[in-house]
This record gives sequence, structure tokens and C-alpha cells, in this order.
Amino acid sequence: MTVEPAEKLLAPVLSAFWDDPRSWTLETYRRHDGYQALSKAFAMAPDDVIAYVKDSGLRGRGGAGFPTGMKWQFIPQGDGKPHYLVVNADESEPGTCKDIPLLFANPHSLIEGMIIACYAIRSHHAFIYLRGETVPVLRRLHEAVREAYAAGYLGTNIQGSGFDLELTVHAGAGAYICGEETALLDSLEGRRGQPRLRPPFPAVEGLYACPTVVNNVESIASVPAILQRGKDWFKSMGSEKSPGFTLYSLSGHVARPGQYEGPLGITLRQLLDMGGGMRPGHRLKFWTPGGSSTPMFTDEHLDVPLDYEGVGAAGSMLGTKALQCFDETTCVVRAVTRWTEFYAHESCGKCTPCREGTYWLVQLLRDIEAGKGRIEDLDKLNDIADNINGKSFCALGDGAAAPIFSSLKYFREEYEEHIERKGCPFDPARSTAWADKYRTEAHA
Repeated sequence: MTVEPAEKLLAPVLSAFWDDPRSWTLETYRRHDGYQALSKAFAMAPDDVIAYVKDSGLRGRGGAGFPTGMKWQFIPQGDGKPHYLVVNADESEPGTCKDIPLLFANPHSLIEGMIIACYAIRSHHAFIYLRGETVPVLRRLHEAVREAYAAGYLGTNIQGSGFDLELTVHAGAGAYICGEETALLDSLEGRRGQPRLRPPFPAVEGLYACPTVVNNVESIASVPAILQRGKDWFKSMGSEKSPGFTLYSLSGHVARPGQYEGPLGITLRQLLDMGGGMRPGHRLKFWTPGGSSTPMFTDEHLDVPLDYEGVGAAGSMLGTKALQCFDETTCVVRAVTRWTEFYAHESCGKCTPCREGTYWLVQLLRDIEAGKGRIEDLDKLNDIADNINGKSFCALGDGAAAPIFSSLKYFREEYEEHIERKGCPFDPARSTAWADKYRTEAHA
């Protein structure tokens, strides 16, 4: 029996020519069939484009996994209002690193996807909201937009189609909360980035109180390949309910971290095989399937299919597919404390559960990590997280609660060890029988 190499499982589409010299240029993009899908879209009626994307099964790649075509379909037509497309490139989730590399290496895939999406929803002005700290990406994106205007892909009467589109690149100021779509819209309008109360939803009252589609970079950049190669080709990858290809961000204590583009439903075990496994001499202890705001998994979940249904059934969320892998030398309490400090710092403060809850979670976790905690603090942690989860304005609160719930579920013993031994058993200055036993078992 012949076993195919693990790399055969990959499906490079968006990343197919990232290693080409000057991959970000219009010339390179055209050489790889760039902007051919746009001609196919212009030959179709706008509603047919929406139906085609909907039939392909493309789901949002920003975390929620909402069907992209259905989101486009929600935009009311004939309402006499301007329609807008806003691309969320404010990639902020800890462990996530897919949209920024995509924009850096292949920005024209996004621009072509945006033109197609705007044609479908009858929008004549689109925005890219980019994380402002990524200055090299911002410059490269501006240059790609300039090339697209010069080539007649943006502006008036695009390619003789009679369709007009203006595209604006907006640099945000670096707030995690602006990754939430309504906070992003407020920021884009010049206000402080805070989530809005919904309804009304952006599809009805979004940017400037007009119908708006907010999509992730990868979602929109995937559209040209679907139109160019066909929805059946797209559905031949992945699973029935989660079809297609996607970018997985593999990071942490792995031999070869990076971006791995494969079909939805691939497993972490397969991705680790491609990435050279964990660093030599160590083994996996815990990992996140979709960034730090998704409930963590352990080595028992190595074979969970990394699609929306598979990860959900196992008790977590696929999210942004940020696979952070930690080996047995990592203190779970320390990791969760650092994540929670991040969420407390990034909370916009608009709602009480998140603003107050994340603050008190940090105080308790710091005490436990420092050996000052009490056993009853563990129940208090769980209680505070429960008072945040599902009760905040946006998903930041849920994201802050997720590591608390999951770490207590899988590693409660480690929390108890911090309390009983009055300190972190993973501190190099300390040596405890429990930590030594854990390390021995981990290497067995």
C-alpha cells in the first residue's frame, strides 16, 4: 500500500504563488489568471452572481462561518439607498495570521473579489479597513489599488461593463474591538470603535445608516477562484457543510510554523505532520483551534476534523483557524492569564459584564499564578466567566470566558497545584513532584 505524502492534502489556491518574485503585482496576478473571473461575473446578472456564490457553499472565513452568499442576499434591492461593501482586515485575534500575509503577497485577489461582490450587491463604493500597524502591508495594498485603477479595474465603466466602483483603503488605529463588525463601522465613520446594539443589522443599517456587507479578507479573496474554476470544483474540497479551501495559521511550539492552505476538515495531526511536528523532544499539551477566544483542546483532539461542524461537535469553535500549539513546558494558568489580560485591556468598556468581569478575572488569575490563590477562587473564576458569557454586547466577552471554561475543564489539577504549592510548578526556580511527574509522563 502506497502512502501519499502529507503535503498532498494541501490545496494551495490563494497561496499558490506567494513565493513568486513580486507576487503582489498586477503583472504576476494576471499571469495566474487574474481578473478573468471578473469578466465571467460581468457576463452574469448580479442576482445570479449572488446565487452562484451561495450555491458554492462558501462560508465566512472571519470566524463566525456565516454563508457568504446569504449575507449578500440580505442586502435590500430597490431601496434607493447607497450600498457599501466593507472588508474587515483588522486581523487582531491572538494566533491569527492569514489575512495580513494574504494582503502582503496577493492583494489583487482581494481587489478582484471586491469588484465581483460590489457588482453583485449593487455597491459603488467599497472600503478595506486594515490594521494600521501593518505599514508595509498598507503600502503594498495602496500600490495594488493604484495598479487596479490604472488598468481600468476600478473607477468608472470598469472593463466597458457600465459598472462604476470606488475603493477606499482605511487604516485603523489598532483596537482589537474594531474586529467586531459594528465597532469597525463606527470607527470607519470617525467615532470611537464600540459595538452597536442589534437589530438593526448592518445589512439594513450599516455604514452611514445604509445597507452594508461586512466580509473578511479571505472570504472575499476566495470568490474569484470559485467563479473561475466553478462551484463544483470548490465543493469537491472540504466537507458537505463546510466546503472549500482555507488558510490555517499553525504557530507555537511547532517545528515549522506558518500558513498551510488546505481543505476544510483536515486535522491538526495532519497539519503537524506537514509542519514537522512539535519541537524536538517535546509533545503537545494543549492547543486552540481558532485563536485564544475559542475553547482550548488537548492532545486527545488531534483527529478532530477542522471544519465548523467537527470543531463545534467537539466543544470549541473553528474561528479564524489559528492553531496555537503549546507543549508540556507551558503553564496553562500563565497562558490563560496572559490571554485574559489581553481581553481586559482591549475591552471597549461599553458593557458592564465585559468591562468589570475581565478585570476581576485578571485579578484572580494573577493571584493564582503567584501562589496567593484559594481553592474557592476556582469556582469564583467559573462564576465570573459565566456572568460574562452570552451577556456582553459583542463576542469579546464570550472570547474572554472561553479559555477560563476550557482550561478549568481540562487542567483543573494544574490550577489546584498552583494554590496548594503556593506558586507555579513550571517556574524553573521551583521543583515539585507534581511537575516532575507531569514532565516524565509527557515524555513517555
